[in-house]
Amino acid sequence: MFSGFWEASRKSPFAGPTVAAKCEGSQQTQLIPTRNISAAAINPGESCEYGSMVYYGYCAFGGLLSCGITHTGIVPLDLVKCRIQVNPEKYKGIFNGFKVTMREDGVRGLGKGWAPTFFGYSMQGICKFGFYEVFKVVYGNLIGEENAYVYRTGLYLAASASAEFFADIALSPMEAVKVRIQTQPGFAHTLRAAAPIIYGQEGLWGFYKGVVPLWCRQIPYTMMKFACFEKTVELLYKHVVPKPRDECTKGEQLVVTFAAGYIAGVFCAIVSHPADTIVSKLNQDKGSTAIGVAKKLGFAGLWKGLFARIIMIGTLTAAQWFIYDAVKVAFRLPRPPPPEMPESLKKKLAAQQA
Repeated sequence: MFSGFWEASRKSPFAGPTVAAKCEGSQQTQLIPTRNISAAAINPGESCEYGSMVYYGYCAFGGLLSCGITHTGIVPLDLVKCRIQVNPEKYKGIFNGFKVTMREDGVRGLGKGWAPTFFGYSMQGICKFGFYEVFKVVYGNLIGEENAYVYRTGLYLAASASAEFFADIALSPMEAVKVRIQTQPGFAHTLRAAAPIIYGQEGLWGFYKGVVPLWCRQIPYTMMKFACFEKTVELLYKHVVPKPRDECTKGEQLVVTFAAGYIAGVFCAIVSHPADTIVSKLNQDKGSTAIGVAKKLGFAGLWKGLFARIIMIGTLTAAQWFIYDAVKVAFRLPRPPPPEMPESLKKKLAAQQA
């Protein structure tokens, strides 16, 4: 099974254009010369081959750092955002929310839920980024090199949606704990105390009852996050950056990564916000359902806390892409440049125009 998957990865339309770097100390071998849609030229300094298990492992580790660190870093803003969503009468806005929280709980109160946030989003990051790289290769092989280029946006959407499906299963238990710690007055303040309470009251279902609305929130968010990022990077190098990507320094490339990530994050926040509100309310109220929560809140209520979430998700997404790309740089992984039309497709178009 693994040998077949390995062979598929080597033949991916996302593989390098001319050569592929084996893991440390091995010789370089030529792969399929024309397959150059979205992989960086493999240089002697790279640590592993594109599509190898080592490559996917490093990508998963990059996802762990990317999501775990960033989500934990914005716990105070996330806490206020959740409280605005579930109790807008008390927390009337982002600034008022911080003021009320600090008055009642002190500065330490802004850190409530940091542990489930760190562990939950670290697990989510492993699946989100790791599986995205896997599914991008697998789906690219299924539709072929030329279709993978022509329909690359659809490919990004399909790969990211598939990855997020599994990522949310990993996230759901910790998300349930986090929201209750942050929004239920008098509830336990730590992961160690909160998890047994939820299990004792609702069983295992208490950790997964929010997985469907979580899918509704996170899958559109992740589809936008990856597809918008990939297209924004492509457009920035084409129309904004004054020189080709391979002539940019690693630092300049990371600046482009951060800018594209922030732009993608703004769209992500808008697309996924109603479902995010439902998840927050659902995990706060025992026995509630997603449809019941949506009816109770109404259309306007579903958009409470949007401004705070745009700030949070924009910064978050930019930082995540920056960290993820920085991990690839640090471990000398293959880093795909913006896609280029395959030679075979260029010849077909030239023949049609002749």
